[in-house]
Parts: sequence; structure tokens; C-alpha cells
Amino acid sequence: MVIPCIDLMGRKVVQLIQGQENSKALELPDPIAVLEKFDVFPVIQVIDLDAAMGREAQSDIVRNLCRRKPCRVGGGIRSIERALEVTSDGARKVIVGSAAFTPNGIHTEFLRALLRAVGRDNIMIAVDCRGDRVAVRGWREVLPLASGDALPRLEPYCSEFLCTCIDVEGKLQGTDLDWFRRLRAATALPITAAGGITTDEEIRALEAMGMNAALGMSIYRKVFPELFQN
Repeated sequence: MVIPCIDLMGRKVVQLIQGQENSKALELPDPIAVLEKFDVFPVIQVIDLDAAMGREAQSDIVRNLCRRKPCRVGGGIRSIERALEVTSDGARKVIVGSAAFTPNGIHTEFLRALLRAVGRDNIMIAVDCRGDRVAVRGWREVLPLASGDALPRLEPYCSEFLCTCIDVEGKLQGTDLDWFRRLRAATALPITAAGGITTDEEIRALEAMGMNAALGMSIYRKVFPELFQN
């Protein structure tokens, strides 16, 4: 399944290169209009980048998107209260990233509390990596934890993983299929792949592994070709 990504910053839809705030490759002013462009897709991935970077969450926009389309929502979900708010706003799944980890490993205490609050079926855990090391806090902090070690330890606390290859994110130069093959071997849970996925061939290769593909820049290039003339 192809899942378009709507990344929110400053009440706009943006696409960043490698998650860097000063590297906006795309900016669209109306999130609802973007959602309507993705009408043919069954599920949308919504990431509140402001919340992920420690700023105020764009709760009203997230709520409006969830009420119009099945959405999985992440970005700054670092408390049980915020996870409950997102699910009550209609999110099909909450995506938890930084809060799932401590500086040295897995934040089991938080994950157990989250499991009790919203249920395993409603939880995705984002395992986003630079050079195969887990990156958190808006991808600004890299932990001494490899993806292949993290996934099996996180399995009891979620129903699916979102795994982003940060090194190629937003570059439209292709993704690291070998990395995703290693992830596939590390867990039996569903995986949504993200980061640099550019071609139909890559999407088919991920599908052959049993993975969904979350698309950012490449789906915007197809849906908004007028923005990529130059």
C-alpha cells in the first residue's frame, strides 16, 4: 500500500530534506486542499513537525484531517495525554518516536503505560535511523541503538513499525532497499517504509518484502507536477 505523507509546519504542508528545518523543498498553504488531492489513497500519514520539534502542536489541523480521512498521526506524541487526544480526534493509529526511547535504549515504562491507555492495535513505533542508528528529537539526536536490535525489543508494544531511512529522506535519489531487507528479517510485524522512495520499482520491491511505502517528495511530484517544473 502506498501511503501519502502530510508533514505539518507553521500550519502549512512542507517537505524537508533529511528533516532539516532550513531545507524546505516544498511548502503548501492549505492542508485540507492537499488531503483532497490524495482522495484516492485509503490511508494518510500525518506528522506534526512543530510538535516533534518541541513547539505547540497543530491539534486543530490534525483533527480536521482525521475527520475527513483515515489517518495515522505522529509528531511530538510524548505523553499518554497527547496520545489519547490524538486517538479521540479520530487517528486510526498513533505514531510514537522519541518517547519510545531513552538515551540508552527502550523506554519500557512509557510504552507499557501507552499500551494500557490506547491498546496495541492503535500504536505504531517510528524507528528512524541515520546510518542504522536510531535518531530521535526531530532526528537531531542519534542513539547508540541499531535498528535491528530495536525492532524485536519493541514488538510487544505496537502493531506496526514506521521505519525511515533518514540519510536519503527527501532527496528523490532512491532509498536503501538493503536496509529495509535487514529490517524485514528482524521482525514479523508489519513495516511501513519511508525515506527516499522514488520509483515504482522501489515500491514494488518493498511490496515484495511485505512492506507499505510512505511517500513524501515522490508523491508530491506526481500529484503536484506543476511545482516541479524547474
